[in-house]
Amino acid sequence: MATDNEHVVIIGNGISGVTAARFIRKLSDKKITIISGETKYFFSRTALMYIYMGHMKFENTQPYEPWFWEKNRIDLVFDYVDEVNTQAKTLKMRQGETINYDKLIIACGSTPNKFGWPGQDLDAVQGLYSYQDLEGMEKYSKDLERAVIVGGGLIGLEMAEMFQSRNIPVTFLVREKSYWDAVMPKEESLMIGRHIVEHHIDLRLETELKEILSDDHGRARAVITNTGEKIECQFVGLTAGVSPNIQFIKTSEACDIDTQKGILVNDYLETTAPDVYALGDCAQLMNPMEGRRPIEAIWYTGRMMGETVAHTICGKRTAYVPSLWFNSAKFLDIEYQVYGDVRANPPSNHAQLYWEHEEGRKSIRLVFDKETNAILGFNLMGVRYRHEVCEKWIEEDTSIEEVLQNLGLANFDPEFYDEYEAAVIEQYNRKFNKNLKLKQKRGLTGALRFLKNKFARQE
Repeated sequence: MATDNEHVVIIGNGISGVTAARFIRKLSDKKITIISGETKYFFSRTALMYIYMGHMKFENTQPYEPWFWEKNRIDLVFDYVDEVNTQAKTLKMRQGETINYDKLIIACGSTPNKFGWPGQDLDAVQGLYSYQDLEGMEKYSKDLERAVIVGGGLIGLEMAEMFQSRNIPVTFLVREKSYWDAVMPKEESLMIGRHIVEHHIDLRLETELKEILSDDHGRARAVITNTGEKIECQFVGLTAGVSPNIQFIKTSEACDIDTQKGILVNDYLETTAPDVYALGDCAQLMNPMEGRRPIEAIWYTGRMMGETVAHTICGKRTAYVPSLWFNSAKFLDIEYQVYGDVRANPPSNHAQLYWEHEEGRKSIRLVFDKETNAILGFNLMGVRYRHEVCEKWIEEDTSIEEVLQNLGLANFDPEFYDEYEAAVIEQYNRKFNKNLKLKQKRGLTGALRFLKNKFARQE
């Protein structure tokens, strides 16, 4: 039974933990404490690159003013948790304090992967995840002649763009045959690879880090690749993915929380220890939905988990049901959106329609079921589509041909941008010997009319 005199302690002040705190406060008068040793106040992690590039100041990345926390009676503790005792319901802090809890939410995020490379713990060798990582990049950029970045994901390309903004040359080591080809279909992967090279980034495909060499002061001075090549550099970015930041859980002796790669949670985000929950990047679902990963280090899933667990803690036990998969990013100056089921290696029942602009910087991919023709997913490069429209089509198993004829409803590029939906239909007609015509061009009025029924149902 939930009571309002309980003390809810949250480890981590990222989107998952802060969302949980906000909704617990909306639903109850419980005592709430958020613990973080990274920063005192919640900030937008995706904005770190813009601070380095001079587009924003750190204080502008904080969604809430400092007075927000006191007004909402959310206590902030600026410290790290070294040990969790689930039997005594206590947390041992690095600075010596002990904090008691009635309910505990672990939302401690991720840490960059390290794979035992010689030299991986040298100075000027780091990832890009935390505010401290940003400080490290700033510190080591002062005399930087070249950076080497290891790992072909989103964070690696963000780091490369950051260094380029200061005219620092970058070598980018990617072990795959093309950039991010484990996630993106072949054509989009090749497009971004070309785009990286066009931006004068030294992209080395099928190249892995073997060793990092040290100078006389313990700082990186060069890397050795798997081909035996030596690349002189004064900074090494480790961006080969992230892992749940749960080492302090694994080393806590009186802790009954089961872990694998992450903290194991059931459908209600409950761990194996009573009154303990895990959210966001560090949570590993025991029973993930079909087609979804057990750990999803994505902003919107963390936010949904935070809201879900708040209802459970406040007396209404609620299962976590992830919404339609989506993600968005920016590859240098190409925007990327994905909605629904789009895979690098699609199963046999997935049909594909792919259109690419002749300039090679825009593309639209539609994925649909070969048997039912129901739309399954959208993958977009350099073209913006409305989330709500794509979601409605996918949720309602809309036919690919109906989607195509109304594709303009989804487009929300600015008014004077070119429209490409007619070209996509032409591609479909050629491929499947059809004669479809575009019925609906871009326009807010049509999109709102189309979405009216969906919004009415949600109310």
